[in-house]
Amino acid sequence: MENKQHIATAKGENLGLSRKFSIEVATFIRGKSLADAKKKMQDVMTLKVAVPFRKYHMDLGHKPGPMGPGRFPTKVAKEMLRLLNSAEMNALNKGLDIENLYVARVVANKGNTQMKPGRYRGRRAKRTHIEITLAEKEKKKTEKKETAKTSPKEKKTK
Repeated sequence: MENKQHIATAKGENLGLSRKFSIEVATFIRGKSLADAKKKMQDVMTLKVAVPFRKYHMDLGHKPGPMGPGRFPTKVAKEMLRLLNSAEMNALNKGLDIENLYVARVVANKGNTQMKPGRYRGRRAKRTHIEITLAEKEKKKTEKKETAKTSPKEKKTK
C-alpha cells in the first residue's frame, strides 16, 4: 500500500455507531474484494448473513451452522456500504480498475465524546471514526522468463 496512486480512501468521522460493532464488521470485510464486501453488507442489512463476532462476543447466541456467535449490525452495515461506495467513486475518479479492487484496510476508532442532554446527565453518545482504504490487486506476471542458456544446436548454427 506504499504506492498512493493505486489506492482510494473514504473516511467517516463521528458516526453515531457502536465502536464494538464497527470493529467486528471491519474484520468481517477486511481483505475481501470490493464487490464481495458490498454484497456482504447488503446481505447483513437484509438479515441473510450474520457477522461473526470474534472479539466482543460475551453472552451472544450462536447462529446456525459452523459460524458461532454473531449478530446482524444493520446500522453499521449501512454506513460501511455508504463508505464503500464513496471509496469506489474515489477510485473511479483516480482512474483505477474497479473490478480489481479489494478492501486493503478498514479501521474503526473511538470518536469524540458527546454528552446527551436531558434529565439523566452523564450519558454519552456513541461516536466512531471509520476509514476504508481500497487498493488494486497486483497483476501477476505471466511472462515466461527466457533461459539464458542456448542449446548446443543453436550455437553451431551461429
